[in-house]
Amino acid sequence: MNLIQKGHKNNSHRALIGLESAIIIIAFVIVVAGLAFVVINMGLSTSQTAKTAIRSTMTSASSSLEPEGKVIASSYRPPVGQPSLNVTSIPIKIVGSGESVNLDPSVTAVKYLSNQITYDNIYSGTLMASGTFSSLKTATAQALVLGYIDRDPFTGAGPGNDDWPSETAAFIYWTVASNTNNILEVGEHVVLAIVFAAGDRPEYIDTIRVELILRDGSTLTVERIIPPITNEIVDLG
Repeated sequence: MNLIQKGHKNNSHRALIGLESAIIIIAFVIVVAGLAFVVINMGLSTSQTAKTAIRSTMTSASSSLEPEGKVIASSYRPPVGQPSLNVTSIPIKIVGSGESVNLDPSVTAVKYLSNQITYDNIYSGTLMASGTFSSLKTATAQALVLGYIDRDPFTGAGPGNDDWPSETAAFIYWTVASNTNNILEVGEHVVLAIVFAAGDRPEYIDTIRVELILRDGSTLTVERIIPPITNEIVDLG
């Protein structure tokens, strides 16, 4: 009788140990599953973050702007001395697969470099509020009205005593527009105009470099070597 009771106790003890082991194993499996879920979730989150960063980098590395055609300049031919350039115009548009670009002066800059000078930012703003323009001459006259330049290089008109602008300045005007904001969109066309101060006017063989620096996307760079200046309108290519 005692033997039977003893065996019964051993079997109960073994069953209890087996149940405890099963509970421990189940708890361990639950913990491992939870950790695996956290690891997988963190991996997916990291992968998504990396994908977003790569996409953002690719967007920033590609410029949305390109020159639309030839760079044209207006020349100044003094009675004595070398002829030089008064105003330079660079036509610009959005590339075929590009995104809209904000040209507001608060987020955009124009850097100008030549053989003699370097200006980090000569950008005054846009003429968008004045509508579109059919010529560089009329746009420059409006830039004078808005105070972007202090003298009109085509006429010498302005509030100063000198006939020529006192500072080199840049502004942008629209030739084709679909709205009235400072956002350049696909299908619209603008011109980046640079009016040179008397002491900054580039001459024959000078190299000029214009950088349109955007908040998003890479910088649009246009560089030209000044050819012989024999006409009032100079084709810079």
